[in-house]
Amino acid sequence: MTLDKIYHAAFVLKDIIRKTDVIAAPELNPDADIILKTENLQVTGSFKVRGAAYKISQLSDEEKARGVIACSAGNHAQGVALAATKAGAKSLICLPDNAPISKIEATKKYGADVCLVPGVYDDAYNKALELALELRDSEGYTFVHPFNDEDVIAGQGTIGLEILEQVPDVDAVIVPVGGGGLISGVAYAIKALNPNVKVYGVQASGAPSMVKSVKEGKIKKLASVSTIADGIAVKEPGDLTFDLVSQYVDELVTVTDDEVAAAILALIEQQKLCAEGAGAVSVAAAMFNKVPVAGKKVVCLVSGGNIDVTILSRVIDRGLLKSGRTLSIQVNLVDKPGQLQGVANCIADAGGNVTYINHEKATEDMSITDAYLRITMETKNFEHIDEILTALSDAGFTYQQF
Repeated sequence: MTLDKIYHAAFVLKDIIRKTDVIAAPELNPDADIILKTENLQVTGSFKVRGAAYKISQLSDEEKARGVIACSAGNHAQGVALAATKAGAKSLICLPDNAPISKIEATKKYGADVCLVPGVYDDAYNKALELALELRDSEGYTFVHPFNDEDVIAGQGTIGLEILEQVPDVDAVIVPVGGGGLISGVAYAIKALNPNVKVYGVQASGAPSMVKSVKEGKIKKLASVSTIADGIAVKEPGDLTFDLVSQYVDELVTVTDDEVAAAILALIEQQKLCAEGAGAVSVAAAMFNKVPVAGKKVVCLVSGGNIDVTILSRVIDRGLLKSGRTLSIQVNLVDKPGQLQGVANCIADAGGNVTYINHEKATEDMSITDAYLRITMETKNFEHIDEILTALSDAGFTYQQF
């Protein structure tokens, strides 16, 4: 990897990708100067088009004529499909069968043939290699790796150049990490031009392959991964990315799915931006102080926005719960007149907004005169929840949260 290669990628890509904006987001963490690099607004909705387009641009005319094959959790697929179509090449993409429908359909619309593979990204990767070998003699497809490729890494590294140009006094950059192609390119570019800038990587706690690999000093393959951040659900990093991350990244941390959901919700409400799970992990790390951001100017790289709408609704529900915006309780009652009104008055006086209520008679393990209420309500924050629960306790009601 060289800085010249990244600059060359920036030159090649200038008519293919858009230079995405940086947006101030002070509400995300009041102790830091947070700025968002909005790759979720990139062509195809993700940074992946950068590396894919640069890789394909470096193929010979003969290689382009034979076509390309790739594997992806969804975003690389769209980048390869678009770049290949623009280059006049055919593309065959292997995707995990649990990839969001929106990503699958978008990949097809960009002109690719799609092969759905049972499992996660690594299973799609193995299938792509198998097909590339099978079709080598008849079709001659060139395999475009989603992260473990110097041209792909150089393409992603152009984001690092843009960040330093757009925010020259940046103190730290927080980057999502799956296989490591994005952070490898970004960290290399930034450290080559300004080694004083800290570069932090973030993985989902349910898919910490790079975190474990760097910690143990060798590449580790996870037995399984599970996270709402499907774009970074990678079992094993590449050798190129492992070496670059080990050398140029200052620290790697993880965030939970609940923290990611809270970050997605905050981006929607406060910044009017839609991010997928993988794209929001950098914001989650800043929001929940997983890296030292206090008093610093920090760029969070929002790497993608391709989230399926059905998943988005579930993520919003989780985000509301994580940020204290919703409360569900079971209130134990003596089944007599006025009890429901008493509970309702406590909640209303404290400013809670009931969205669901259900009254149930006693079960076998309760007194025959007992009943209970299941209530879900909208709340402002955790302090507001405490206020409502205190009001119920002071009024003599007992409850359980669920």
